[in-house]
Amino acid sequence: MFDPEPAGQADSTDAYAPPAIAARVAAAGVAKAALPALPTFTLGVLAGAFIAFGAMIFTLAVTGSGLGFGPTRLLGGLAFSLGLVLVVLGGAELFTGNNLIVMAWAQKEVSTRALLRNWSLVYAGNLVGSLATATMVHASGILASGDMAATAIAIAEAKVALPPFEAFVRGILCNTLVCLAVWLCHGARGAGAKIAAIVFPITAFVALGFEHSIANMYLIPIGWLAGAASVTLANFASNLIVVTLGNIVGGSVLVAFVYWIVYLRTR
Repeated sequence: MFDPEPAGQADSTDAYAPPAIAARVAAAGVAKAALPALPTFTLGVLAGAFIAFGAMIFTLAVTGSGLGFGPTRLLGGLAFSLGLVLVVLGGAELFTGNNLIVMAWAQKEVSTRALLRNWSLVYAGNLVGSLATATMVHASGILASGDMAATAIAIAEAKVALPPFEAFVRGILCNTLVCLAVWLCHGARGAGAKIAAIVFPITAFVALGFEHSIANMYLIPIGWLAGAASVTLANFASNLIVVTLGNIVGGSVLVAFVYWIVYLRTR
């Protein structure tokens, strides 16, 4: 693997070039895979809560909007971007973003066991953080009744009603954009640049109605807690399984593996 910060770029304010981004992503993958279990799980819990915060503000933003379908979805996507901003700048471990560890795995710098260990710990942490946040939001009373409760119910019921293949493909498309956002963050040098790198891809995936497994860990339970009659444990689990598999394909194959072929394979 080549130097993630080639000579001549270290003092530049410009973004890293794509070959340098690839090296930085691979190096980050090695570091993530080597992180001890407790910090990995704990940072996963934080990421689940952070994404839930983004989902909360998304629910608020699309409630009662008179802007029309397209503008409302764009506004909701912009609001949801808060979640990944908190993950990246606040420092947390998000399963969907960690699909990029496949670059280090393809370089044989991370073993299959270490890759699956990281994914398992982070996924479990994300689930705990999301469910805990949904429980606290329900206990706070802000979704006890009214328009926001109706929005939360509608979101949850629409997600569990998706046909499995559609949910799977939406998962692929979603994490392609999420991992591209993380990829761009590795190319950015300052907090402002990282935020800008996050906002456009995340706004796009939310506005287009793609499926993010970790967001669904909050959005479906909070809809159930608000009174979504059609939500059951079985269709919640079914949605998570197919969306998670789609997310893995989108992030690991269409982003991580493709960029590994282009920039790191021959090295």
